[in-house]
Amino acid sequence: MLDARRLQTNLRVPVDGIIGAGTLTALFARMGAAPAIAAELGLAANVHFRTYGILDTGLRLAHFMGQCGHESGSFRYMEEIASGADYEGRADLGNTQPGDGRRYKGRGPIQTTGRANYRRDGRTLGIDLESNPHLLSIPSLGLLASTLFWSRMGLNAYADQDNGVACSRGVNRGNPKSDKPANHEADRIALTAKAKGLIL
Repeated sequence: MLDARRLQTNLRVPVDGIIGAGTLTALFARMGAAPAIAAELGLAANVHFRTYGILDTGLRLAHFMGQCGHESGSFRYMEEIASGADYEGRADLGNTQPGDGRRYKGRGPIQTTGRANYRRDGRTLGIDLESNPHLLSIPSLGLLASTLFWSRMGLNAYADQDNGVACSRGVNRGNPKSDKPANHEADRIALTAKAKGLIL
């Protein structure tokens, strides 16, 4: 169970026991988001975190914030800084056409990457992300896709176990049970610990 009053006390926001956009905005800000991005993410999270069960427990929220905090440079970047050229020709990401690497580079808090993921998420959400990949750079839409990915990978269950390794590998390797460590696994777990300090 998520202790709303503890979270609000830790964030130094009004303590009313009700988590809403204001509390979530403050959380994104404390994790590094600039004010405008924090406000948009907080508004979107107030809806999508409920839809995908991320607000059900403090551990779920902490692991989501830690993983996305790593992927997005502490919620400062909604589009990957690198060009995306490294993803060119990656059939495992569905990048089969020339230019797909740059076109479908990482976007949103969880850095959705690859034509196949843009197509699948777009079809699920009813948004043509394959034709309009730049839409995931909008913080609110990027957060929606991030929560969908988190749910599709079954990461709430691993967060409930406080399994930062599985959450890291689910996000970065596309498989929570991968034998290969996630890129920057230690930083992901450290950012999750920072989030726990604010939430738990």
